[in-house]
Amino acid sequence: MTGWQARLVDVAIVGGGVAGAATAAYLARAGHEVVVLERAAAWRWRAGGVFASPAAIRELRRAGLDAASLDLVARPIPAMRVESPLGTAFRLTYGAETGGGTAVGFDRSALDPALLAMAERAGATVRPGATVRSVEPGLGGHGTLVWIEGADNPVAARIVVGADGPRSVVARSAGVVRSPALAGRTGLTWHVEDGVDAGPRDARMVVLPDGAYCGIAPVPGGRVNIGIVLSGGTWRRRLADAGAAATTAGLLARIPSLPGDPEAWRTGRATDAIAGASPLGSRVGRRAGRGWLVVGDAAGFLDPFTGEGLHRALVSARLAAGAIDAHLRGSTSRGDAGLDAYERAMRGRFASKDLVSRLVLSFLARPPLFERAARHLAERDDIRATMGLVMGDLVPASRALDPRFLAGLLGP
Repeated sequence: MTGWQARLVDVAIVGGGVAGAATAAYLARAGHEVVVLERAAAWRWRAGGVFASPAAIRELRRAGLDAASLDLVARPIPAMRVESPLGTAFRLTYGAETGGGTAVGFDRSALDPALLAMAERAGATVRPGATVRSVEPGLGGHGTLVWIEGADNPVAARIVVGADGPRSVVARSAGVVRSPALAGRTGLTWHVEDGVDAGPRDARMVVLPDGAYCGIAPVPGGRVNIGIVLSGGTWRRRLADAGAAATTAGLLARIPSLPGDPEAWRTGRATDAIAGASPLGSRVGRRAGRGWLVVGDAAGFLDPFTGEGLHRALVSARLAAGAIDAHLRGSTSRGDAGLDAYERAMRGRFASKDLVSRLVLSFLARPPLFERAARHLAERDDIRATMGLVMGDLVPASRALDPRFLAGLLGP
């Protein structure tokens, strides 16, 4: 690198999805020079979340997305109908009956570009088609270097943000990638035309008896998103032998019919290819270090069953931007270690919610326990309301860890 000169930007964000774009918007509005490096030259469907709680809408407003854009990208979902393998069903309303708003199904083909456009309006530079191959500490005061495939020179930044998903190059370069907490799972997701007006409609989460569950969520544009999680070696062998299309068709055929459901999601025209993710989930040893941090799924993702991925991504963007802004303005007293404020904030915000998510997933792994919990949620309004508020991030998750709540959920 003899003789090489680089103009140092304040922040380079690797990944232009929800978390990366929101982080860029926050920091650009605060007056920092931000560049977003997005590998896709144009938006395309990748396996990702579309269902989110009312709290995600509040975070999008906080990030600066205007009401008109929100109306275009989100479809109201009054409740999530959860169905057990034995047919017990209950509706989680996420606080809608108390004025907390409704859950939503997002059109990611509209949401993601809207957030990137918002970041650009705020002053961030977006570079589509920039595939980052590695990140390394700079030499001679160049900051952290971000090497892009096909480019002669790297981008140099004071802070690098990894918003590049479960297989984050930033996390890998920092040496913080760990094995997923729940290995051996595969996620498959796609959209289907349902021909129904974009009014409010329940979503469904159907748990099957052999290590699979399926989420069906209405999204804008007269479509539904279908997301399937398969767990265990038997399902991996089926996928390898039969392929994704045949495997998912066979699984959908096993989902019970509901009165009044047109069921276009079962036989309708697919509007995009089935996108997959395996292993499903990610884990990092820490979320921040000297000159870098990770947000969104790059900061850890457990499982889509609880529908918290988008909300967590947006919260991580806000918390990361606050820590970076304080660091760049020199208002922390610990040098680069000041970015650890982000790590502490994320731990404080989501430690209890992570325990609740693990609790729910442990129920799924033990069918008799899940059936008992489902029966109590169906029978008791108070328990069901609390679970909906916790899953919707509308009350502290610690409420679901209260011994009295757990006794009502799991008792005889």
